[in-house]
Amino acid sequence: MGNQGAGNLRIRQVLLLFVLLEMSQAGSESGRFSVAEEMQKGSLVGNLAKDLGLEVGELFSREAQVVSNDNKHRLLLDINTGDLLLSEVLDREELCGSSEPCVLHFQVLMKNPLQFSRIELQVKDINDHSPVFLEKEMLVEIPENSPVGAVFLLESAKDLDVGKNGVQNYTLSPNLYFYLKLQDSNEGRKYPELVLDQALDREKEPELRLTLTALDGGSPPRSGTAVVRVSVLDVNDNAPEFDRPVYEVQVPENSPLDSLVVKVSAIDLDAGVHGELSYSFSQVSRDIRKTFEIHPISGKVYLKEFLDFELIQSYTINIQAIDGGGLSGKSTILVRVVDVNDNPPEIVLTSLTSTIPENSSPEMTVAVFSLRDQDSGDNGKMVCSIQDNLPFLLKPTFKNFYTLVTEGALDRERQPEYNITITVTDMGTPRLKTQHNITVLVSDVNDNAPAFTQTSYTLFICENNSPALHIGSVSATDADAGANAQVTYSLLPPQDPQLLLASLVSINADNGHLFALRALDFEALQAFEFLVGATDRGVPALSSQALVRVQVLDANDNSPFVLYPLQNGSAPCTELVPRAAEPGYLVSKVVAVDGDSGQNAWLSYQLLKATEPGLFGVWAHNGEVRTARLLSERDAAKQRLLLLVKDNGEPPRSASVTLHVLLVDGFSQPYLPLPEAAADAAQADPLTVYLVIALASVSSLFLFSVLAFIAVRLCRKSRAAWVGGCTVPEGHLPGHLVDVSGTGTLSQSYQYEVCLRGDTGTNEFKFLKPVISNLPPTNPGREENHPFLNGFGFN
Repeated sequence: MGNQGAGNLRIRQVLLLFVLLEMSQAGSESGRFSVAEEMQKGSLVGNLAKDLGLEVGELFSREAQVVSNDNKHRLLLDINTGDLLLSEVLDREELCGSSEPCVLHFQVLMKNPLQFSRIELQVKDINDHSPVFLEKEMLVEIPENSPVGAVFLLESAKDLDVGKNGVQNYTLSPNLYFYLKLQDSNEGRKYPELVLDQALDREKEPELRLTLTALDGGSPPRSGTAVVRVSVLDVNDNAPEFDRPVYEVQVPENSPLDSLVVKVSAIDLDAGVHGELSYSFSQVSRDIRKTFEIHPISGKVYLKEFLDFELIQSYTINIQAIDGGGLSGKSTILVRVVDVNDNPPEIVLTSLTSTIPENSSPEMTVAVFSLRDQDSGDNGKMVCSIQDNLPFLLKPTFKNFYTLVTEGALDRERQPEYNITITVTDMGTPRLKTQHNITVLVSDVNDNAPAFTQTSYTLFICENNSPALHIGSVSATDADAGANAQVTYSLLPPQDPQLLLASLVSINADNGHLFALRALDFEALQAFEFLVGATDRGVPALSSQALVRVQVLDANDNSPFVLYPLQNGSAPCTELVPRAAEPGYLVSKVVAVDGDSGQNAWLSYQLLKATEPGLFGVWAHNGEVRTARLLSERDAAKQRLLLLVKDNGEPPRSASVTLHVLLVDGFSQPYLPLPEAAADAAQADPLTVYLVIALASVSSLFLFSVLAFIAVRLCRKSRAAWVGGCTVPEGHLPGHLVDVSGTGTLSQSYQYEVCLRGDTGTNEFKFLKPVISNLPPTNPGREENHPFLNGFGFN
């Protein structure tokens, strides 16, 4: 069994290599060997290399194999020596029966290049069987008036051997009345006939017992014996005669048992007992007796065993008719078995590759198989096919061998496996078919890069987040399988070298979760972008990338910051308001900013507390502080307003500012802040400092010009009402006169006269109407509603 399995494996390997190498030419040679039957296993048959004219090394290099037609491994090939050896003991009688010569057919398959050679092995008969008579005692009834020279048929001996080892001669024990005569049958066999040599006399000797010996031609010869009992009968001078010397009939192999094969008939001219006939087989084999039966009276031949065309195609049956007096006539029935389609085709799978990579080249071999049908003619012709719409082809190779190959490239992602049904149909009636199913799995190769579910992702995160906060995820899928579909995520280097991406976010390599590594500040970084890569674990690895944009959402984490009036702990900012101001007079404007954005930076203003409630009001949206009513003498000269600036965030943040207002109606003493106080008012905040310096510079230059112009005009006038001279102050005027038009401060410039009374201990400050000629004309009726310059500070 081990040798047989190894032989099968070698056959499959040879056939598979044949298809893969796609050899276009195959030679065919023939070799003949002979061997005697019953030789021991391993006996030398011959040297294949010499017979084919090859070197011994060629058999090894070309991987020669011996294949039989019936897939039985009776020969072994030693590829190292080229010797053909027997793998089992051969019995010629079992292999070929009575056929002569007994020839077995083999094929030798070699590759590089592919070559098929036919081998015929003749199994020679040896004399291993003795002749055997089917009946150990034969009764021969002979009329006493039989003439000298009358012939009487005797049963012949059967010898399983053939040729000279078969039955070659018969001998008869010595007697006075008979001798033997040998005849040749239609099958080439010899059978004995008993010939009367001397007239019989029943009264003298009614019965004779003779010994018949059958000898074969072996060396030494073998023999078998039977007793011939001769019964001398009364006179019967007419032998039966058949109406036909040969009966030819055709019987389908699927005929049922007990069906009539043929009816034979013979005539005997004698009357009475001598004319009564009895039919029987004559000189037939045991197989014929088991298969057929003849009725002794009617002469009808019936079928007793099923016929099989594939085993025996015809039968030759010798029959005889014996009358009551012992005379006999003979005839022959030739039964031809008609083949019917009773054997379905057979599929013998030689090799199978059940798993194929999806990037395999076209015409890759999947399976090699052979077809066989034991029927003959059209019943044995076969057609092989597979299903349509499959990327596979059937290619005939040698005789009934076929190769199943791929037609084109396969795609595992589209179809991971194929169920292929090989259908073989013969051409008989009715047609028989055989199917064999093959499952071919398509193995995966890394031919698909990971694909993100989105080309870009937008993630939102509120500022001031906690570190290691999960802010979102990216996801990519890979159509491949196994390790080829395992995706690893990573952050790609940012295009902006200033973006320290590694300190901002991290990504989980396994699931694509993104985390913020530190708290983000909307005021410092509103948004940033980076690329995320997805790489599979195939060889070579494939990757793809997607854009991720992180949008930082603002939180209300900044309180409003008041730019004006300044709240720096220095001298308070005081606004001057004439007592003649009418309602709606612009006193000042609170200027504030918020570092947040959106609604978190929307500011609203409200008056929390005032010295005189109802005297002043603040506009909620722009921070303008205006008078709410006419001023009276009862109103305190110094007013203190507490204002609240609040944003629109959730929760809201706020800041408060204090505004000092001085109600003035005279010019006895200028109310000016000292230079030191002005210097101390400068904040460390660069923005505030620069804004204040710019406003102070412009206001100082403007005020200096106004005062100079007023002084020149007043010096030219002589008014008796004035006590003392009116002079223009010399030197630098402190720079708290600031014009920030459009930002909530006064929108027009005013001139002021400063009059100093030398005889009083107080200073007065008198408001004057605009006197600059190049200013655009204003509405006289609304003159007192014009806002005036902010920024004066008084000690």
